[in-house]
Amino acid sequence: MRLFIAILFEEGIKSNLYSAVNKLKAMAKGTFTQKENLHLTLNFIGETDRLEEVQRAMQQAVNKSGVSSFVLSIQGLGKFTRREGDIYWAGVEKEPDLWRLQKALVKELKEQGFFDIDDHEYRPHLTLGRRVKPGKNLNEQEFAAGIKPMQMRVNKISLMKSERLQGKLTYTEIYEVPLS
Repeated sequence: MRLFIAILFEEGIKSNLYSAVNKLKAMAKGTFTQKENLHLTLNFIGETDRLEEVQRAMQQAVNKSGVSSFVLSIQGLGKFTRREGDIYWAGVEKEPDLWRLQKALVKELKEQGFFDIDDHEYRPHLTLGRRVKPGKNLNEQEFAAGIKPMQMRVNKISLMKSERLQGKLTYTEIYEVPLS
């Protein structure tokens, strides 16, 4: 199974983000995130069948970090420049509990034997589109201004399975750990 740990969004947040995806689609070519796949990745795990170890790491990270529910703030626009086309994303404001939780997940996953987990500086972002090649009518400042600031209370983290079903990239929640 191809796995990652994420924060899932409530419907209102997904609708607002998907509105931005659709505006970007109208002004550029690329591969755009489907509404149902919008999420914030905490850790990418990759291919594994070691489900129990991942679940244990998630539970330990929540317990040891002491992170309870917190408010996630989303705003702004950014991009990672790539030769094959850019990755456009909505930004996440620095929230100490988010960083503490993500670092605790890295530590616990490594302790469970997932040594390939990325332990570089965490750069949270919400991918709107990949391999994006802007058209002439894309004004990035105008587009960024159209992404309204949003906030959401985070009450859990989710273990997600990524797979292609009938040619469509599908993310399915297979486990969750509540933030007390």
